[in-house]
Amino acid sequence: MKEIKKAVIPAAGLGTRFLPFTKASPKEMLPIVDKPTLQYIVEEIVESGIKEILIVTGRNKKSIEDHFDRAVELEELLKKSGKIDDLKMVEDITDLANIHFIRQKQALGLGHAIYQAKAFVGNEPFAVLLGDDVVYNDKVPATKQLMEAYYKTGKTVLGVQKVKKEDVCKYGIVSGEKNEDGIYHVTDMVEKPKIEEANSDIAVLGRYIINPEIFELLEKQTAGVGGEIQLTDSLAKLIDTNAVCAYEFTGKRYDMGNKQGFLEATCEYALRDEKLKPAFSEYLKKLVTTL
Repeated sequence: MKEIKKAVIPAAGLGTRFLPFTKASPKEMLPIVDKPTLQYIVEEIVESGIKEILIVTGRNKKSIEDHFDRAVELEELLKKSGKIDDLKMVEDITDLANIHFIRQKQALGLGHAIYQAKAFVGNEPFAVLLGDDVVYNDKVPATKQLMEAYYKTGKTVLGVQKVKKEDVCKYGIVSGEKNEDGIYHVTDMVEKPKIEEANSDIAVLGRYIINPEIFELLEKQTAGVGGEIQLTDSLAKLIDTNAVCAYEFTGKRYDMGNKQGFLEATCEYALRDEKLKPAFSEYLKKLVTTL
């Protein structure tokens, strides 16, 4: 079984739910306290033991590349000002991993974005982390949990968690039996089913380990829901060949694609910061009394 050495982050979406911010700024650069959303995702990949990362971008996403590049003028200024801690923080961002970029020239769907990674991935299994899903786990990163499930099965692994029944219409929903290792044998997957038609409450939530045969399927995949090439449609074909499982990862997941998720992440990450927590928690207590 081949080792998982590469990860892909699709980050080409327009982020219309965050207009007007996303008119000129990528949604993946929305800050959670003082760090861009995308950096949390890159750090999860690195903490999982992967150092080769491809970020699939689109137009108006240059600030993503700039963030992970050297900032020579800033580094010189910090050095001259004696701000050594800030200098190290800036340099560490550049040194996180070997980060590569490719553009998705047309917004043809998630499946099409993943297909852009074919040359980068080659004939190896790879991780996929959606660019607007942040998962907090201070012990074992969600991606590493999925990698461990992959090494047990050798199959494509979908990262899942249970969601409220009224929310099943927002996600890809899977069905299957769970074994003693907590791994589901996936027998069916439906993209955003109606609430009354969903066969389970197990939702795919922005984390995958995918075998390379997906590229052959994506190459032939026709447009599906929304007129886009859907990753779900190609994964469904793998399910038909008994090549897909799912793992219910542990961790608090924040959907940074909507304002509620963004606000929750901002508050909760601020409360995890020992420097910010005392004053911010007092502020929140006073604010709650006015609601």
